Amino acid sequence: MLKESELNKTTEANSKTKEFIESLIQPAGIQINGPNPWDIKVYDSRFYQRLLAQESLGLGESYMDGWWESEKLDEFFFHLIKGGVIGTRFNKLSNFLRLFLAKIYNYQNRARAFQIGQQHYNISFELYQRMLDKDLNYSCAYWEATSDLAQAQKKKLDLICRKLKLESGMRLLDIGSGWGALAKYAAENYGVNVLGVTVSSEQIKIARERCKGLPIEFRLQDYRLLKEKFDRIVSVGMFEHVGYKNYPTYFETVTNCLKDNGLFLLHTIGGNRSRVTGDPWVLKYIFPNSMLPSMFQMTQASEGKLLLEDCHNIGPHYDKTLIAWHQNFRKSWQDINHLYDERFYRMWQYYLLSFAGAFRARFLHVWQLVFSKNGILGEYKSVR
Repeated sequence: MLKESELNKTTEANSKTKEFIESLIQPAGIQINGPNPWDIKVYDSRFYQRLLAQESLGLGESYMDGWWESEKLDEFFFHLIKGGVIGTRFNKLSNFLRLFLAKIYNYQNRARAFQIGQQHYNISFELYQRMLDKDLNYSCAYWEATSDLAQAQKKKLDLICRKLKLESGMRLLDIGSGWGALAKYAAENYGVNVLGVTVSSEQIKIARERCKGLPIEFRLQDYRLLKEKFDRIVSVGMFEHVGYKNYPTYFETVTNCLKDNGLFLLHTIGGNRSRVTGDPWVLKYIFPNSMLPSMFQMTQASEGKLLLEDCHNIGPHYDKTLIAWHQNFRKSWQDINHLYDERFYRMWQYYLLSFAGAFRARFLHVWQLVFSKNGILGEYKSVR
C-alpha cells in the first residue's frame, strides 16, 4: 500500500494535471463534469496522467476502459477540433519517435499489405452485415435528396459510375473491391466487365458469392502486381492504406494499367495537412499501417503521370454516414454481443463517433478525384 505522503504526492500530481487539461479544453467550450452533452464525465482520476503521457492513444484507451464518458462523443470531438485542441503536443518525444520511424520504414510494404485485411476486414461478418446497408458499402454515402442509408449508398455508386462515364463492354478495374458492391452495381447497371482486387480473404469469399453470374472477377492480390490494361479504374476507400512512401508506385501502377483514353476515379479520405503516419489509436485498434493523405501529397505523386480533371469534396456526407452506421451498430448490439466484449463495444463506438466529429469539423474530408491519362479533348464535364 502507498504511504500517506506518497498518496498526497499522487493526489497533488493528478490535481495539477487536471488543471492543465482543463486549461487546454476550456477554449473549446468543453468542461470536465460539466452540464453540456459534449462535456466529459471523468470516473477515474488516473485519466489525466494517462492522457498527458499517451495523448491520442491514452484518450482512446481510457475511454475503452470506462475511465471517462461523454453523452455526445461526436460533439465532444467536434468541439475539441474546432477549438484547436487536436494537434496540441503533450509529449514531443513520443511524436518525434513515431515520425522518425515512419520516415525510415515503409509500413505499407508488400510484406505488410495484407495486415489491414486480417485485422479490420476479416473480423466477424455479422458486425458489418448489421452496421452497413444490405449491399455492404463500407465508404462514404452520398446523401443528395435522401435520408435513407441504402439510397444514399446507391447514389454514391451511381455518382462514381457517371463520373467515370462508363459504357457497356468497358473493362473496369476496382482497386480495393471490398464486398463487391461497386463492381456489382457497375456490371448490373452499366454493362461493364470488372476485375476487383482486395487484400481481405473474408471479403473476397462474400464478394464472389454475391456476384455469381456477373462478368466480374475477384482476386486476392496486392495492387502493385497488376499489369493488365483497363478502360476505367476506380479505387474507393483503399488509398488510406497505401502509405506516403508508396504514393508514387500507386500512381505509376494506375498509369501503366490505364488505357490512353481512360479515366481513373480516386475516392479517399484525406486531411488538411501532409503527414507521414497515422493516429496512434487508429493504427493500433482500427486501421493498422494506415495514414490519411493530403491534397498536396496526392497531386505531387500523380504529377507527370496523370492529369487531374475534377475534384469533388463530399466530406460532410461522411458525418451522416458514420452516424447512420453507429445507429445500426447500437440497435443490433444485442444480436452480436456474444461475439465481443464491452471493451470492443466502446472501441467501435469511439471509432465511429470520433470520425463523425472530425468530418463535421472539416478536419477530415472525402475527395473524389477524376484523372485522365492524356487530358480530355475539349472539356471533362463535371458530374454532381
